Amino acid sequence: MNGSDILVQGTGAVAMAAALALSREGLKVALTAPHEGDRANDVRAYALNASSVGLLQQLKVWDALPPDARTAVHDMQVNGDLAGAVLDFSAWSQGVTELAWIVDAAELDAALTAAVRFAPHVSRVDPAQSGPCALQVLAEGRDSAARQALGVRLHRQPYGQSGVAARLLATQGHANQARQWFRSPDVLALLPLDRPQPGHGLALVWSLPQAQADELMALSDSAFEQALMDATAGAAGSLQLASPRACWPLALARADAVSGPGWVLVGDAAHQVHPLAGQGLNLGLADVAALVRVLTQRESWRPLGDAKLLRRYARERAGPTLAMGQLTDGLLQLFASQQPLVKELRNRGLSLVNTLSPLKRALTARAVGG
Repeated sequence: MNGSDILVQGTGAVAMAAALALSREGLKVALTAPHEGDRANDVRAYALNASSVGLLQQLKVWDALPPDARTAVHDMQVNGDLAGAVLDFSAWSQGVTELAWIVDAAELDAALTAAVRFAPHVSRVDPAQSGPCALQVLAEGRDSAARQALGVRLHRQPYGQSGVAARLLATQGHANQARQWFRSPDVLALLPLDRPQPGHGLALVWSLPQAQADELMALSDSAFEQALMDATAGAAGSLQLASPRACWPLALARADAVSGPGWVLVGDAAHQVHPLAGQGLNLGLADVAALVRVLTQRESWRPLGDAKLLRRYARERAGPTLAMGQLTDGLLQLFASQQPLVKELRNRGLSLVNTLSPLKRALTARAVGG
């Protein structure tokens, strides 16, 4: 590895961000060779908070994104499954310029790849040919082979659900508003993204029980569009598919250890949460920021792979990742319940919170600030 200090194993956004962030601190980083995916058919979109955007700005990646590959969210509307149960958030009332940014996943990967290519302290390596290094950063995702080789278990709680994603065109302009429907038991989100058409593009994330997801994936395009119209009651205008559909299983997961002598886990290799809050990549990028901070603040005599040092990273990330997992899981369990009393209480709760400005500001601040 030509004397690299750190080996980052992974090919996704978190792995590349880790390599760039660590190399900016003067460390020599080896990054496993990229997987050349089919970006043309990548329908994923990320919801990024202010902390994630700040990190990408530091890495000189944010400004490299095409203008239509990132769209600000100024307002958000959360709908319950009873008429009138609505919760509204706005950037204006929070005193910020935006609640979040919706980013095209393929374009973010492309911008990170380009940044890595020109980073002077990052080299690309074949993991099979990599040599010893002081620290391994495992960012291979939920099926990390390196994590498994270490004997670290990922405690996984399948939800029996799948997420269905696609890009849409809407006749009604999105006006930088994100919309979400908790429909018991499914959760549907329409996120503003100025692709494929500025002002009218939307990213769909629809979480459903497995059987329903399978049925949706089997529908013709026109039948799928009609299912969307039925679910949203036309609130976003007429919706037309502008991409293929993608589908993946959903779970809550947490590794039983995220650090050890000479290694750490970041991103989905360490944890997974339900996508209803859009926090998956935010958690991964927060892992990266915390790891860089711990390593750069270490004592001059302490090596990068020191187990005690890496436990500082593990402690710093334990609380936020556990809290986000519990929050998303709790929301899912609450809104998935079809018991009449629970349904009544949760919808009344949405309407009540909508009238309590201090509570709304506190909830928004947590999501915006990361």
